[in-house]
Amino acid sequence: MPLAQQIKRLLSQSLIYGLGGLVARFLSVLLLPLYTSYLHGRDYGRVETLTALTAVLVVVLRLGISSAFFRFYFDSTELAHRVRVVRTSFWFTITSATLGLAAGSIAAQPIADALSLGHDQAWLVRAAFVGLWAQLNYEQLTSLFRVEERPVLFAIATLANLLITVAATVVLVVHFHQRAMGVIVGNWIGTLAVWVALVSYRRYQLGLEFDRGLFRAMNRFGMPLVPAQLAIWTLNFADRVFIAKYKGQTEVGHYSIGVRIASATLLLLTAFRLAWPAFAYSIEDDREARRTYGYVLTYVLFVTCWASTALALLAPWIVRLLTSRPEYYSGARVVGLLSFGGAAWGAYLVVAIGVGRARFTRFNWVVTGAAALINFGLCFALVPPYGMIGAGIATVVSMTAMFVLMAAHSQRVYPVPYQWRRLVIVAGTAVGLSALARSLHVPLAGSIVLALAYPLILLPLGFYLPAERRRLLAVGRWLVAAAR
Repeated sequence: MPLAQQIKRLLSQSLIYGLGGLVARFLSVLLLPLYTSYLHGRDYGRVETLTALTAVLVVVLRLGISSAFFRFYFDSTELAHRVRVVRTSFWFTITSATLGLAAGSIAAQPIADALSLGHDQAWLVRAAFVGLWAQLNYEQLTSLFRVEERPVLFAIATLANLLITVAATVVLVVHFHQRAMGVIVGNWIGTLAVWVALVSYRRYQLGLEFDRGLFRAMNRFGMPLVPAQLAIWTLNFADRVFIAKYKGQTEVGHYSIGVRIASATLLLLTAFRLAWPAFAYSIEDDREARRTYGYVLTYVLFVTCWASTALALLAPWIVRLLTSRPEYYSGARVVGLLSFGGAAWGAYLVVAIGVGRARFTRFNWVVTGAAALINFGLCFALVPPYGMIGAGIATVVSMTAMFVLMAAHSQRVYPVPYQWRRLVIVAGTAVGLSALARSLHVPLAGSIVLALAYPLILLPLGFYLPAERRRLLAVGRWLVAAAR
């Protein structure tokens, strides 16, 4: 398949997958006034801390099977093979999730004490573990839509989940005044409801079958990814643990506002991440795959750097628009740092696929572990004196290090002709423009203009290829004609 058609296929799938993510982020942002009105900073900090805990436990309880699922599903086009992969993954996941729920329910109070959640928060922890069970099983079933390349059905399931979740959360927080408990419980009601519907829909594929040999093979592929994914969790969530320890749960709540705003970059990556593994593994010809991967990295970094630039420039006004209490305004200071950290993570997702394609996953933990150590070291050094700003710096530096190290590792086992000169131009321009505008305190109108002008600023810097310049100029002429 020609490169243009491959990119178009990836883009179309990402856009549909992104529909659910777009609505999720939109609703998440719309709920910020609700949270900041009905939840104090400590309540919001508890929610974010438990979110971080469940994120790491998802990685542990999966044991890498979710990653192996995508790789092994495409080993054969035979229906019997694919059904075995589905059933084996399903029964492992439901068993592992149930054991995790039981352990969390028993150890709820010690967990609450270890996380500094405050007194009498055991039931809040138990509620979070129910959400963990629901998330693990829901994501396993929706992964079927991804390998089948049926993004429309995936989006429908996601939207149904979101609508039920938002309605339940609003009722619990506003009407019943449940505060943190309302947010935690509301977040898994929709997930459980949609999971039940998906079990009924998939009843043929979910028969009583568990292939031990297949599971052992999937486990050998996936287990080396567990420490790697735990290290990635550290990069994504440990900042809040450090802030809670050194600055308190209130600053975690303020920092989390910046995280929510910066998650607009992650929205783009969520759409891409959902489409990327199945798309990347489905390209059978290695030469075609390598060429496609090279262009995908350039375009992913371009889009995420543009989004990060816009968020960094407009963060002060976005935060003021979406929060009802001045105490949360300080969260705007970390939006740019966290957004560019997200862009680096997106680049990591692209280059890591080469290691998966080559089935050489055993050293992924070295790369991500090194990045995690960098994150820990910087958090220890920067969070006590600088608080959330130090955490933001630690995040963006460690994410960038993880991308660079994985790129070097991946190139050894699966060389890809990445376009390094263009990557340096697109990232350097975005960072430089954002830093300059913020240091000069550019007003709102100027910030909007600079954000919109970012693709044009790349033009004289030699970022675009000749064919891309022609398309850009054609779009410019069309816009001028439309304006007339």
